[in-house]
Amino acid sequence: MESILLKNGLVIDGLGGPGRRADVLLKDGRVAEIGSPAGGSRVIDAEGCIVCPGFVDIHRHCDAKPLNDPDFGRRELMQGITTVVVGNCGISPTPCPADDAGAKEMYDFDEAVLGPLTLDLPRSYGEFIKKIGETALPVNFASMIGTGAVKITVKGFSNTPYTEEEIAKARALVEDAMERGACGVSLGIMYLPECYSTAEEFARILEPVGRYGRTVTVHIRGEGDSMVESVEEAIAIAKKAGCALEISHFKSCGVHNWRREIHKAIALIEKARDAGQDVTCDFYPYDGGSTSLTTMLPPVFVAGDMAGALRRLGTPEGVEEFRCTSRVPYDDWDNFCVTLGWERIIISGVTEERFRPMLGMTVTAAAKKFGYPDAEALAADLMHSENGKTAIINMSMCQDDIDTVAKLPYSNIISDAIYADTDTPHPRMFGAFPKVIREYVRERGLYTMEEAIRRMTAQPAARMKLPGRGVLTAGAFADVLVFRPDELCDHATFTDPARLSSGVSYLFVNGELVIDRGELLENARYGRQILL
Repeated sequence: MESILLKNGLVIDGLGGPGRRADVLLKDGRVAEIGSPAGGSRVIDAEGCIVCPGFVDIHRHCDAKPLNDPDFGRRELMQGITTVVVGNCGISPTPCPADDAGAKEMYDFDEAVLGPLTLDLPRSYGEFIKKIGETALPVNFASMIGTGAVKITVKGFSNTPYTEEEIAKARALVEDAMERGACGVSLGIMYLPECYSTAEEFARILEPVGRYGRTVTVHIRGEGDSMVESVEEAIAIAKKAGCALEISHFKSCGVHNWRREIHKAIALIEKARDAGQDVTCDFYPYDGGSTSLTTMLPPVFVAGDMAGALRRLGTPEGVEEFRCTSRVPYDDWDNFCVTLGWERIIISGVTEERFRPMLGMTVTAAAKKFGYPDAEALAADLMHSENGKTAIINMSMCQDDIDTVAKLPYSNIISDAIYADTDTPHPRMFGAFPKVIREYVRERGLYTMEEAIRRMTAQPAARMKLPGRGVLTAGAFADVLVFRPDELCDHATFTDPARLSSGVSYLFVNGELVIDRGELLENARYGRQILL
C-alpha cells in the first residue's frame, strides 16, 4: 500500500467545523497526519478541491449485492460513498427459514427491495457475515438484521400474536446478531408480517439491543394519516427496550397531511429528547419514495397468508375483494391506495417481459393504456403474476416537509436505495449524496458545505457506532473523498434514473485509491466488513 500526500486542499473533517487549508497524509490505511506533513510515495495536488471523509450511507438495501452482483460498488463509489449499512426496514436476507419453501416465500417478498435472492444464500446471520467476510468488498459494509426476517423465520407470515416460545426464539435471533457484531436491528412495522405485531412484542424482542448499546432503526407503522401515532409508538418501543432510536426516512405522506403532521411528529421527538431519550431521524433528498407494490395490500386482505393472498389476486373474486378492501381507510394501517391514489404510484420494477412497457408509468395511466378495467385490476395482475416482486415509486411528499426535516440538527442524510432488478430504479440509488451538494448546498443554500458533509459522514457514522469512520482526523480510517465543490453532481432523475453521478476527483477506501481523476479503477475492492 503506497502512502499518499494530498496537498493544498480545503480539509472538511466531517465534524461540522469550518474547513481549513491543510495537507493530509494517508499511510497504512489510516489518516496519518493533517497539517504540514512530509513524505508520501505519491503526491496529489488537491488545489481547489474539498478533502473530506467518504460519505456514510446508513440506509441502503444492497444486503445481498456483494454476493450476487459483480457490478456492485460502481453506483456507490461514483457518489463518494465509502461505507454502507444494510439490513434496513425490517428486511434482511438473514435470519431466514431453514426450509426451502419458507426461504423462497421470504425471498420472493424481499425481491422488490433487495433484488433477486437465490436459495444458496446463507440462512443465519453468522453464516451471512462469514460469507461477506470472505468476499472482496468495494465499500465498507456494516449490517443489521430486520425484525421482519426474524418474524418470518419464527412464524412465517402469520397474523397471530407471538407465543411465549416464539418470543424467546425471536429474541434469541436478535441476541445472536448482537453477539456477532451487528450494528443494530431494524423494524419495518409498516410491512407484512410485522404490521401484525404489537409495541409490547417488539420491545420484548429488542431487549438485547438495549443491553448491547446498539441502535434500533424503524420504518414506522404509518407514514400517512397515522404518522404521528406511529412515531409515538416507535419512541415507546425504543424506550421500553432501552435502546437508541433512529426513525428511518422520516416523512409525512399524503397531500392532506403536508405541512402539518410533520410538525406534530417533530414535537414528539423533541419531547423524548428533552426527557433524555436518544432519538434521531434520517431522510432522503427526494419527494418520492420507493418500495414494493405489496405495501398496497391491506393486512385484512392478506390475513396472515401472503402466498394465499397473491394466489387470490389471480381470481375474479380476489380482484374484487382487493378492490373493496383497498378503497377504505383503516385505523391501524395507512392505506396509500386512498391517501395517495394510484395516479401517484409509478411502476418502477417488473420481472415479466409483458409488463416492461409499463415501466415509468403510473398504475392509473398503465391500466387505461393497456385495457384494464381500473387501477386495482392492474395492481392485482402485477402482484399475482410477479409473485409480489413488483417495485414502485410513490410520489408522496412535499419539499417543504423535507426541508423541515433536513434542518433538524439531528437528522441524517440517507439514500434508502432499493435494488430491484430494473432499468428504472429510484434515482436515489445513483445520486442521493451528490444531489445534496448540488441542490441543498450550491443551488438553495439550505446547508453550508460543512454542514452537509457532517450529515453524510461523522454524524451517521456515530449514530451507528462505526469506529473510525466518517471523520477526517489523525488515526481514522483513510476513507477520503476529494472533489471540486462546483463539480460534484447527480444526473439521475425520475424520468431518467439510471445515470451515474460525476465530479469525484479522487476517492480512497481504507487508504487505497479507487477513483483516480474521476475514473473508477478496475477491481477496486478495498472495503472491509464492520462488526462491533
